[in-house]
Amino acid sequence: MKTITGFFSSREQAEKAISELRRQGFDREISAVARGEEKRPEDPMITNFTGGDGITDGAAGGAAIGGLAGLVLGAGALTIPGFGPLIAAGPIAAMLSGAATGGIVGGLADYGIPAEKGREFEERIRRGKMLVSVKADNGRAEQAARALRQAGGENVEIH
Repeated sequence: MKTITGFFSSREQAEKAISELRRQGFDREISAVARGEEKRPEDPMITNFTGGDGITDGAAGGAAIGGLAGLVLGAGALTIPGFGPLIAAGPIAAMLSGAATGGIVGGLADYGIPAEKGREFEERIRRGKMLVSVKADNGRAEQAARALRQAGGENVEIH
């Protein structure tokens, strides 16, 4: 299996990419990661996180998920030491929820992203980019990469 990744500057672009991937038959293989927002008292808490024990009360509000929660399974909020609030959805959420010691880089490594790229990815997320990734077999990897590029994805890569 390959891991295909792309970064998006807006939630709308990320939603477009996820919708297109789903239209092409990808579903449970899709993940999304974005920097979380500090919770405001009026925001509801996210309660559908399925990634593990990484939820920190008050880390992020439901508004931070936006439309991504409806497009990717297992969306939730967690706090990564040294990084802060993070929103993760899909299979990558479980990897990141166990990343307390290795941070985002460790969680991404467990997901198939080399450590050097993981540090680069962490910095992009820190600067506000949204990561959309999908797992695909060798025969469909380029198809997934093309979908991410057509939706406006930057730095689209196959790992």
